[in-house]
Amino acid sequence: MAIQQLTEEQIRDWTRAQKDEWWFRNIYRGDMPQLTLRSAFTGFLLGAVLAATSLYIGGKTGIGIGVGLTSVILSFALFRALSSSGLTRDYTILENNCTQSIATAAGYAVAPLYSSLAAYMLITDRIIPWWQMMIWIIVVAILGVLVAFPMKRRFINEEQLPFPEGRASGVVLDSLYNGDAGEGVFKARLLGWVAGATALYQASVSDGWMKVLQFKLLRMDQWAGMKEPWTLHERLDTYYYQAAVKADLWIPKILGTDIRALGLRFTLDAAMVGVGGLMGMAVATSVLLGGFINFVILAPLMIQAGDIVQRVTANGTTVPISRAEIVNQWSMWWGVTMMVVGALVGLLSKPELFTSAFKNLGKSKTPIAASGADLLADIEVPLWVSYVGVPIFSGLGAWATHAFFGVPWLLALVSLPLIFVLTVICTNAMALTSWTPTGALAKITQFTMGAIDRSNPASNLLPAGMTSEVASNAANLLSDIKPGYMLGGKPRHQAMGHVIGILAGVLACVPLYFLLFLPADAQGLRSTSTLVSEQFAMPAALQWKGVAEIIAKGLKGLPPSALVAMLVAGVSAAAIEIARIVFKGRFPLSAVSIGLGVVLPPESVFAMWLGAALFWWMGLRNKTSGTSGHRFWVEGCEPICAGLISGAALMGIGNAIINVMLG
Repeated sequence: MAIQQLTEEQIRDWTRAQKDEWWFRNIYRGDMPQLTLRSAFTGFLLGAVLAATSLYIGGKTGIGIGVGLTSVILSFALFRALSSSGLTRDYTILENNCTQSIATAAGYAVAPLYSSLAAYMLITDRIIPWWQMMIWIIVVAILGVLVAFPMKRRFINEEQLPFPEGRASGVVLDSLYNGDAGEGVFKARLLGWVAGATALYQASVSDGWMKVLQFKLLRMDQWAGMKEPWTLHERLDTYYYQAAVKADLWIPKILGTDIRALGLRFTLDAAMVGVGGLMGMAVATSVLLGGFINFVILAPLMIQAGDIVQRVTANGTTVPISRAEIVNQWSMWWGVTMMVVGALVGLLSKPELFTSAFKNLGKSKTPIAASGADLLADIEVPLWVSYVGVPIFSGLGAWATHAFFGVPWLLALVSLPLIFVLTVICTNAMALTSWTPTGALAKITQFTMGAIDRSNPASNLLPAGMTSEVASNAANLLSDIKPGYMLGGKPRHQAMGHVIGILAGVLACVPLYFLLFLPADAQGLRSTSTLVSEQFAMPAALQWKGVAEIIAKGLKGLPPSALVAMLVAGVSAAAIEIARIVFKGRFPLSAVSIGLGVVLPPESVFAMWLGAALFWWMGLRNKTSGTSGHRFWVEGCEPICAGLISGAALMGIGNAIINVMLG
């Protein structure tokens, strides 16, 4: 059944009161269960699990993955199976929508853990206590919810802005419940089978899972004399290098540097294959280009020139050249320049995001009171909640930023007006394009705060992190409310669900963060040196850190080659984004994606490109709708990629936990 919607003429000519009355009479399902105990509980559990996968992928790629459609499919399949077995009645469409809203909020809440907060710890060499992480993230995320609701009735009710990502969830839900439910079950099964197969593969390359299987269950350390578990190698080229040592085979080098030191490995990373499939061919190729330019061309040249060298630590230990050293000593600067300039030019090229955002906040055509009582008074979140809550949570956010991170009170308070401005821009961008330019907008706050206080990196990192998180949560909440509005749900319930999701994401992922990125050593001590590793490159944190260091230190101490590379990167990024504008988005390169390829491990970049190439090629071969190939590779692309990501991420997380427990 097609979802009812207003025509463009009605959107243009009707007052908000007329639109609200039409929605109330034709769309609203007041008697249908929505935020029930089971939808809240299911959303909480799904949100915790999917937020963990978001944290895992964010640490690897710096990319925040959306989990809305995945949670829609999983919750639908779960309760369809339970209702078929007679254990419970089937989920309503609004319960399912509420579940996806909770899970989506959980996934987005963890972003500071692999961006601004991680950058702060890298710069200050101070580990933030877990309870401070939890309080800060919860306060600023709830502030985002409170900021969003005064804008909801303008952006969604009156302007009827599209919110493409939210609309997609609404369309999928409608098709599951009012169309071919079998298609939803097929996608859920596809996701489950792929996740299961990926989990088995990931276990076979994980030392922790193999320890449990071979030593705890099969006792092979006792009867077979094994001291270390046998595992498959995720880095497939390891087999060649093992043979090369025995047979004195050729070891490939570039300008005398072993390609392994450059990070040029061939890795079958299932999660990165899935990320590439979701990323698409154009973006993945830009990322690959950035990695190729940096690690195949520039890094060997800089090593040969002596601008990238082996370091000697304070205790006399020699740190050999590696991918991490290449990025930290030289490459990060031009990569960050590429991302920042590309993001800002891309943002400034869309003036309509600014003009329409503030135009949309103008006076309504006709006050609600003109048509009598407000029909939605008992459905919408009362505006007094925001009017009271925003000042309270703004004060709490400023206090936490000052008390936990040493940001002066003045700077914490000065950053608060920027929250409103950037949130309006970010929300309008989400409404029109499903793109939230939080990274670019955060740099505005970073440079603004840095101009006031250059001495303390926290003074620009944490206020920027706060504005970014508030803007992201506000934009994503309104995107989540869009399918609820399309399907006749109560906005109050979705707002409450968003808060539940924030709590789920934080409670699940902060403890997991310490296990994955800040594990304790034999003496029980933790170090920020483990935040960035070969497994977790933390590219988003490196970008935030790079900008903060440029603000705090300027460009002093950098080799001339790095300054030249930054200049070329800035000009190139501007040229690429201008070309994208001139050719109306058809130009195949992305400056931000090229910069991302610089800070990501090349082996992960190649795995992502392989994933994108696989789905692009199979999509070309299976263009005809209705065929089994089209159903599997095109319509099933997102479930397959979600299965690859979730299966690999959950087993990878489990492996880390096992290694901690087994010592």
